[in-house]
Amino acid sequence: MVRKHIIARGRVQGVGFRYICQSFATECKVTGWIQNRFDGSVEMEVQGAEHRVALYIQKVETGNRFARIRSLDITDIPPLGALEEKSFRIRY
Repeated sequence: MVRKHIIARGRVQGVGFRYICQSFATECKVTGWIQNRFDGSVEMEVQGAEHRVALYIQKVETGNRFARIRSLDITDIPPLGALEEKSFRIRY
């Protein structure tokens, strides 16, 4: 089990990026959260089996037809317990 903290920069706000990332998380069977930041970037944490998190990050890098990822800053962080988080959610 791994957990990553990710900051996505580029054209990532106002283009449905958080919703597509939530869809990717469901496909990849990972948990975590995602939220917009005041500086125009998007912050997220994602947790799951190492291969599932890697697949999620690969999908995030491609974005969608509106979002354009300029960079992803990825940091390893300690995983949460299974009882602390059961889904991937959008924070507001």
